[in-house]
Amino acid sequence: MNRIFTELDFRKIFLGDLSVGFAAEIVIRTLFMFSMVLLVLRLTGKKGVRQLSIFEVAIIIAMGSAAGDPMFTKDTAIFVSLIVFSAIIILYRFITLWASKSERFEKVIEGEPLYVIEEGRFILLDNESHTFAKDEFFAEMRQESIEHLGQIKTAILETNGNISFYYYPDKEVKYGLPVQPKIYDRKSVQIPSPGIYACTYCGHTENLEKGPEYCASCSRNEWVTAINSIRIT
Repeated sequence: MNRIFTELDFRKIFLGDLSVGFAAEIVIRTLFMFSMVLLVLRLTGKKGVRQLSIFEVAIIIAMGSAAGDPMFTKDTAIFVSLIVFSAIIILYRFITLWASKSERFEKVIEGEPLYVIEEGRFILLDNESHTFAKDEFFAEMRQESIEHLGQIKTAILETNGNISFYYYPDKEVKYGLPVQPKIYDRKSVQIPSPGIYACTYCGHTENLEKGPEYCASCSRNEWVTAINSIRIT
């Protein structure tokens, strides 16, 4: 083992052919290209990552690729990347203009909002082609001080990744599937005692007796005790 370490050239591994002059050049290249990326992002008018659509994320990835090589590659001129940036900006402006004039094209580029919850239960799970992650959605709900699905009348997953929640009035809150981990983790395929339970898959609630039961909505058989507390804001 010691022989292996003695034969390793750590200077070559970590520094290679790097010189002090090229190190300074890398700093200048990096500062310039990073400034260009920030400038282009400012031109889009977006204030944060959560406002970006899939199309705009693709634009950022393309810019990152165009900006990366000139930062540390001697043979890649900065002007080449500026041409790429200009092409990206022109493409972005053209597509956004076209999308503003064609609703059909806008849906192709941006996607469509998806209804995730209606009447206190998941509906997106009925579609086998979805890529919906329930755990991530639970985290989003907890950040909005939501304790269970029965507090939500409608939830819509927007094209930019944000989630719009519409709540029941306090007097109309129903029993629902809890989203707090300690309560949700008490799920079981057996009903320990009579009461109102929520299906852990779709959020459907039923008044059940003891023993194994199957959900009347999705035919699953995993349950957790439903709660009906009002939302505290």
